[in-house]
Amino acid sequence: MTNSQSHPGALFVYGTLMQPRTRERILGRRVDALPALLRGYRRGRTRHFYIVRDPEATTEGIVLRGLGAGDFRLLDEYEEVPRLYVRERVEVMCDGREIGAWVYIPTAWATGRTP
Repeated sequence: MTNSQSHPGALFVYGTLMQPRTRERILGRRVDALPALLRGYRRGRTRHFYIVRDPEATTEGIVLRGLGAGDFRLLDEYEEVPRLYVRERVEVMCDGREIGAWVYIPTAWATGRTP
């Protein structure tokens, strides 16, 4: 059992979704965003940003808050779920505490395997 709080409408982002204009274009509105850290993952980039498990690494990003089911449908489409990414729950450090949030994890393309 962890001390983290569950935030079902929270999404940790580490790539193009960190840009406010990109988020507003996709969602059609502004959303709350706070700096956050994801421990145990390393960020990389080929054509797309990605993260892979690495127990020694920490990935800087932001947490988007207040997202609803419709927002996640739009974001899943943007991230090409399930072809390029899948959405998983993780624990992130945000605002001085650990919280549960969603994150987009790459499918096989990031490791060089054919999806």
